[in-house]
Amino acid sequence: MDALYTAVATATHGREGRAVSSDGKIDLALAMPVELGGNGQGTNPEQLFAAGYAACFGSALGLVGRQAKVDVSDAAVTAEVGIGKEGESFGLKVTLRVELPDTVDEETGRKLVEGAHQVCPYSKATRGNIEVDLVIE
Repeated sequence: MDALYTAVATATHGREGRAVSSDGKIDLALAMPVELGGNGQGTNPEQLFAAGYAACFGSALGLVGRQAKVDVSDAAVTAEVGIGKEGESFGLKVTLRVELPDTVDEETGRKLVEGAHQVCPYSKATRGNIEVDLVIE
């Protein structure tokens, strides 16, 4: 694959440090969430992954919708990224909650969401690696 764009970010001091993008548009304090024993005084990798996945999936849904000539421009995607123990290490799971416009019937909506899951780069990257549940709301 020839990359059309490459994002660059550097994190220092792991989950208790800072994340900065090469262009300076991201400059965030990182902190463990309270639920994992941290102070919660910054963002965490799971929140960043959730935001990226939700945005990417929304774009993929728009592409699939345009191809099917179905207007999903008012759709919203919420990504829930969970982290937990998997044996001796940690693993992730994702739930993608997709709110479609009322004008999209259930069957069409399901086809569009499943189609988006096939073309979304984040979905491709996670396929077979982590559990991803699709929920249409």
